[in-house]
Amino acid sequence: MSRDREFDVIVFGATGFTGRLVAEYLVGRYGVDRDVSWAMAGRSQGKLEAVRDEIGAPPGTPLVVADSDDAASLTAMAERTRCVLTTVGPYLWYGEGLVRACAETGTDSVDLSGEVLWMRQMIDRYHEQAVESGARIVHSTGFDSIPFDLGVLFLQQAAEERFGNPCQRVRTRVMDMRGEFSGGTAAAGRATVQALQADPDLFAVLLDPFALADGFEGPEQPDGDTAIDEDIVGGWSGPFFMAPINTRNIHRSNALMGHRYGEDFQYDEMLFAGPGDAGRQRAEAMKGMAAVGGDDDPAPGEGPSREVREAGGYELLLIGSHADGGEIRARVTGDKDPGYGSTSKIIAEAALCLIDDRPDTPGGIWTPAAALGERLIPRLVDRAGMTFDLA
Repeated sequence: MSRDREFDVIVFGATGFTGRLVAEYLVGRYGVDRDVSWAMAGRSQGKLEAVRDEIGAPPGTPLVVADSDDAASLTAMAERTRCVLTTVGPYLWYGEGLVRACAETGTDSVDLSGEVLWMRQMIDRYHEQAVESGARIVHSTGFDSIPFDLGVLFLQQAAEERFGNPCQRVRTRVMDMRGEFSGGTAAAGRATVQALQADPDLFAVLLDPFALADGFEGPEQPDGDTAIDEDIVGGWSGPFFMAPINTRNIHRSNALMGHRYGEDFQYDEMLFAGPGDAGRQRAEAMKGMAAVGGDDDPAPGEGPSREVREAGGYELLLIGSHADGGEIRARVTGDKDPGYGSTSKIIAEAALCLIDDRPDTPGGIWTPAAALGERLIPRLVDRAGMTFDLA
């Protein structure tokens, strides 16, 4: 894809809750046409102008009108930029047209999808076309799944240095997570439920930890139900609602990297519930929690307040178990609400990393670790309020 396009990045969905945060981050970090050439895109010129003014962007900030239901507008947008950063979801409802446009025009894209069914469909329908055109389409470049996907890569790199080869098993425990989810997240849950109701056979995709690994069938994986983790975190852990997304992305990363972690690799991801009987009770209660996507959830366009985003944060502990009995630990943290305050910075840096730091990544549909790898980690540490450290 030519570097001579009009923009480096177009933020598609800039008038939505998360897209607005991404645009606000780009204004504060990069300005407009100073270090990065970028534009705001959405369905309404008037709404784009209003958001531009509200976030303090210069009056000359480029605005692009495009609609997920208008294929011609999506193609025209894709042809103007090196990368489309899209926050327009649920992707099951609104995402395919842009993937098609990017695959056809050789344009890179990054998204926030945690929708396994949609990602499987996009891989099946557009991966080969993206390979041919050179488009690099990277799913799940927000809190799901970059801290987890890159956290495993970071830990396995350290294991290779310490032991000579990677750990056979990695366990991630979410030790702290402060923040809320928005209407966009809730709508994605509802879209998945509707797809399953229309085609119950799709449950098989959601139940398969290797659903995104392109036919690879690995070993049996831990169930991620409840666990007594006294030996690793000093208490009980229970189900983590994002594990079904992150687990499948991590196994796809492993497959895309030629099974760098091994064909016998096992991964599980849980939420730390605490020590003793109280921790056990909380872990058991987690099994009965409703999934995101109920009727009482927020409407699309809604999300946590600035105060909540600023007060949020998260901490992940990753524990690698090596075949020779050795152990290695890593810690990943973020300084803002994970789904929005942190995600808006993460996806912006992922887009810039893809076009500026990873020209060697070929076309295709990718995961963050496989497409961006270790080149993204310094950006996240320097600019996005994250840390990656050995524990």
